[in-house]
Amino acid sequence: MTDVRPTSRRRAVVAWTVIGLVVVLVGILGSVISGAGQWAQRDALDPDSAAPQGGRALARILAERGVDVVVARDRATASRALSDGSATLAIADARYLANETLTTMADAAPSVVLIDPSSRDLRLLLSGSRSDGVAPEGTVEPRCGNDAADRAGAIEPGDVFSPGAGVDGCYPVDGGAFALLTAGDVTAVDGRTLLSNEHLATAGNAALAVNLLGATPRLVWFVPGIADADAGASGASLGELTPRWVTPAIVLLLGAGLAAAVWRGRRFGPLVAERLPVTVRASETTEGRARLYGRSRDAVHAADQLRIGALARLGRALALGPAASAPEIADAAADRLGVDRSRLRGILLDDLPTDDRQLLALSDSLRDLETAVQAAVRPERNRP
Repeated sequence: MTDVRPTSRRRAVVAWTVIGLVVVLVGILGSVISGAGQWAQRDALDPDSAAPQGGRALARILAERGVDVVVARDRATASRALSDGSATLAIADARYLANETLTTMADAAPSVVLIDPSSRDLRLLLSGSRSDGVAPEGTVEPRCGNDAADRAGAIEPGDVFSPGAGVDGCYPVDGGAFALLTAGDVTAVDGRTLLSNEHLATAGNAALAVNLLGATPRLVWFVPGIADADAGASGASLGELTPRWVTPAIVLLLGAGLAAAVWRGRRFGPLVAERLPVTVRASETTEGRARLYGRSRDAVHAADQLRIGALARLGRALALGPAASAPEIADAAADRLGVDRSRLRGILLDDLPTDDRQLLALSDSLRDLETAVQAAVRPERNRP
């Protein structure tokens, strides 16, 4: 009995090492893909970005019209720019700001434009308004008393909103939704579709953007970052947002997976090498294959095997070498014996037996042919 425990341990170590490397690589790939998605979105409605979703084109247009565009990337800069009470506040993404911070900054500005509003922003600053899907393709004419929209004319809206109590809508679409909402000094539009670089030149988008953001001599374009997040301002945790049964279910699944791993990976002792026969008599192999051929009644296949063996032996006897083809061996044997080539080709190549009787006759012909060739090549062996 052979002890293979060291080899088994080495294989186990290699297997677990490979598994660990695969897990690490999958984690790295997931992080790269996630980071790529974040980098693709980080410049959306950024006034310094020339990307398709950026806002540099609008910022340049406003600056050319005499508007002082202040790009604020933190709360302190935005608060200082709004301190004189004469600037329009444009908020690109307020997800990092707590509710109190957002409402405080909105109260400090005479005019607020939400250019990428979330459901929370609409609920806080526009009296319970909410997102209502995406508008169908095509332009929409303004139907409201908003001077900025009336002067701009038709636009191609993106996201639309349902107004809350006391909120006016402009650019109506099907279902009572609007592409622009106003409540006092607060306005909400889908800036990614209307104000971004790639869509600004469509229909009246540029005119509407200039009318909304250029209403005052100064525009504070606030792009909050993660540094502006207040303690506890990130909202509810994932555990608070999911149903109560999710966490126990996850724990149960992890436990079941661990139990399955232990169950399938258990070992009752060291591996044992079984002793097997190292030699098999040639006659057993021959008899076994013969029985298989006989059971299948495949006379042609059996004849091929007989011919392959006979050709190999004839080639060696005629000193033709291993590269000689079957027709060459048949022709050489015919020349050596002085018989018709077609007759020998029939025995060695062409004749196909259809039953056991013809197969037996072919076997006898092959044996007689080999005997005759051996006698012709080495006649001295046949002398008395």
